[in-house]
Amino acid sequence: MGRKTKHPILNTLIDLISRRLITALAFFIGTGLLIIFTNLQSSDGLTIKTKSAYSDLIISLPTSSSLKPHPLPSALAQWQDSTNGGDYFSQVTTTQVGYLVWSQFPILVYVETPISISEKQAQVWVNAVLQGVQEWNNYLPLTIVEQPEIADITIARKAPPLQISPGTNIPRARSAQTTYELYTSNKVLSHRFTILLSPSQTGEYLIAAARHEFGHALGIWGHSPLQTDALYFSQVRNPSPISPRDVNTLKRVYEQPTTLGWSLVDNSAT
Repeated sequence: MGRKTKHPILNTLIDLISRRLITALAFFIGTGLLIIFTNLQSSDGLTIKTKSAYSDLIISLPTSSSLKPHPLPSALAQWQDSTNGGDYFSQVTTTQVGYLVWSQFPILVYVETPISISEKQAQVWVNAVLQGVQEWNNYLPLTIVEQPEIADITIARKAPPLQISPGTNIPRARSAQTTYELYTSNKVLSHRFTILLSPSQTGEYLIAAARHEFGHALGIWGHSPLQTDALYFSQVRNPSPISPRDVNTLKRVYEQPTTLGWSLVDNSAT
């Protein structure tokens, strides 16, 4: 018999979620707080926070049959690290829905043109952000779009909300924040990201911030302990480009199981 007969409550939950956007569940990577990935204090202070009115509902949805890996994107499948530099996959955090991998390509990216500065300054900002973003195109296919409503990842020049440091009441500014939200389309679980880059970031530091945050949005939901990696947990004087260790970590992430990109309806039940 079908799933509706054997699991009416779970089926009702699935139908409910497929009809509504899951905007209440969002995970944050921002700056100014203690890093829970490495238990080290960073100057840019990336951390994860959760807010959810539906977290129990989401956690109850995935089943062992729906948590599975996608085929590797071709560029990552062909990637070989001649340096044998290793990775920092152990620092990557999984979520209630598995690893945050993309399965539909190209990934659509929208960079919002700032309106609070001059046209010339706005173009310089956009170009710097695109430079940091396009570096990842060597490993996952990306397309820059002009329509924010179709974007998978949106990037804006906006100060992230202040955060309170653990154990204090002192608000701290952050240089960047990356968040994601979950939603369903045709009963397939999907996600989208928003990246906020502080207006205080300029020049090579803006490029580095865009590169770093975009790495999170591609699925590296964690930080490297080495300054030679783009996903190093703190801002440094001489930012590093994408390293072999960054790519090794990204490849390992994309080899992991996830619920994202798969149907929420379990057709395996009989």
